Amino acid sequence: MTTVDAAFQEITQAQLLPRIIRLGDNLYGASFSLMKLVPARHILLKAVERGLLGPDTEIVETTSGTFGLALAMQAALLGRRLTLVSDPVLDVNLRRRLLDLGTRVEVCEQPMPVGGYQESRLRRLAEIQAENPDTFCPEQYTNPDNPASYAIVADHLAATVGPVDCVIGPVGSGGSMCGTVGALRSARPDVTAVGVDTHRSVLFGHQDGSRTLRGLGNSLMPANLDHTVFDEVHWCTPAEAFAATRRLHREHALFQGPTSGAGYLVGRWWAARHPDARCVVMLPDEGYRYQETVYDDSWLAAQGHDVHGLPQAPVEATDPTLPTAAWSRYPWGRRSYEDATGQARPQRAVAAGAAR
Repeated sequence: MTTVDAAFQEITQAQLLPRIIRLGDNLYGASFSLMKLVPARHILLKAVERGLLGPDTEIVETTSGTFGLALAMQAALLGRRLTLVSDPVLDVNLRRRLLDLGTRVEVCEQPMPVGGYQESRLRRLAEIQAENPDTFCPEQYTNPDNPASYAIVADHLAATVGPVDCVIGPVGSGGSMCGTVGALRSARPDVTAVGVDTHRSVLFGHQDGSRTLRGLGNSLMPANLDHTVFDEVHWCTPAEAFAATRRLHREHALFQGPTSGAGYLVGRWWAARHPDARCVVMLPDEGYRYQETVYDDSWLAAQGHDVHGLPQAPVEATDPTLPTAAWSRYPWGRRSYEDATGQARPQRAVAAGAAR
């Protein structure tokens, strides 16, 4: 590579690190164009380095959102075939982009009685791998390269913001929060981790159910989710997340998705309660996929979502297994799932990436 060549970056490398934006006296937003590029790029490049992803190896994964897009971008740059298994929630515009990047997309039309669409997708993924032995699955929910990839984000935060006291962020695979906080705690063990989930997600004790808010939460338990990382957990409703997303745009001109809105809702409250703490909220992706939903007043009205007001504080939950009807908070206390909920951690762990 010449010196001139070395001065330029691939698009996935150029978009890896978030923009750091001040959102308050002690609150900073880590605003990603596409956060899932961090694990997708790291996992695939490590697979090439280890000989797991040869020139003819097909990449296969199950996803309904941004991890699939990140894989498609990196697969195109690597010149590798990619098959994604998804479900009907995959939006039309994202599917068009995946196809334009050369990705083969399969959609599972029926959910399984247990595990829903994620289980259907996992079963179809297993069939594809059985049909073609020369495949590589990134397995974002079990692959330790997922959380490990966020060390560069932790370094970026420390270099840009300075000593970080608290990280607030949505939880899906567990990779971004567990990886970023784990790396920061290698230097400062007292860094606080605040996880943001949504109701009827199994991650922190709720029973699985239908969820409108996408991009966080899960129907199956990811192996990469280390519950002992988290000091507290919040659950947000879709209406609250949508309203916070619109406020983030209106007050800070940050055009993000509803997962970011959920993080912002919790982050601004937590930072206000701890004015001496330097806080960072993770804002995972931009809002272009949501222009016809979250950013459309007529759609919001049709769905019954009021985005003109936000609760001032969460409901204090006394039992993480009992959902409330509104934004709620539970002091998790860096405990295991078993210790915090009084229940066994669900046995069925996600075998491959399924939520985003």
